[in-house]
Amino acid sequence: MMLLSLVLPLFALAQNKPLVNVSRYFPKADKVNQFEKALTAHAHQYHKDDNKWRVYTIETGPDAGGYLVVEGPTNWDGIDKRGDLGATHMKDWETTVQPTLSDKTSTMYLTFREDLSTVLQGEYSEKISINHLFYKPGFYGDVQTNIQGLKKLWQADGTNVAVYESSLSGEPQFTVVTRYKTGLKERDVVNPNTFPVRFATANGEGSWDKYLSSLKESIDHQWTEILYHKPALDSK
Repeated sequence: MMLLSLVLPLFALAQNKPLVNVSRYFPKADKVNQFEKALTAHAHQYHKDDNKWRVYTIETGPDAGGYLVVEGPTNWDGIDKRGDLGATHMKDWETTVQPTLSDKTSTMYLTFREDLSTVLQGEYSEKISINHLFYKPGFYGDVQTNIQGLKKLWQADGTNVAVYESSLSGEPQFTVVTRYKTGLKERDVVNPNTFPVRFATANGEGSWDKYLSSLKESIDHQWTEILYHKPALDSK
């Protein structure tokens, strides 16, 4: 029993996989079909288990026309063990996918925050929106507090939201992903004009003014986008 009590925490730590790798790719205008075929074949051959892919098209925002590839979930130990997945993997990418791409690309690690979310990590949907919140230095805790207030509102509204934070990946941000389980029509039933009232109802009198004041001070900038899942391009 003593040995088991020592092993179980290590086992739990090993099973904790809150990390995803998120990459954005932008195919050349005349090579979109070739890119999709090459990406799909590559994912089916090389990306499985902790390295499996889920692929989205980016429909709006500054990255519209691009593709978002989510790899994982995993953890930092898994990243250590992953490496580059071997020479054949790299050769396939360089000879089949890379020639179809433009120079624009990005990649980052995101850590899932279950405590700030209203859905589990693996409860995906076919259509999502993402709000990227870039905060000023020293305001990390303030932004967390604001999101905790938003979570109470999301719970009251029945909104499915997954919250991530960036990990060692450029400008610090919280990534707020709304998952539309029945489609974008869910946005029709939530009136943005009543947001302050609903927020105050969920968080108490005076909470909206406090939230708004903190938002003005803590957020440097933000941007949003809509994405569609493309299951045909996923790992199998």
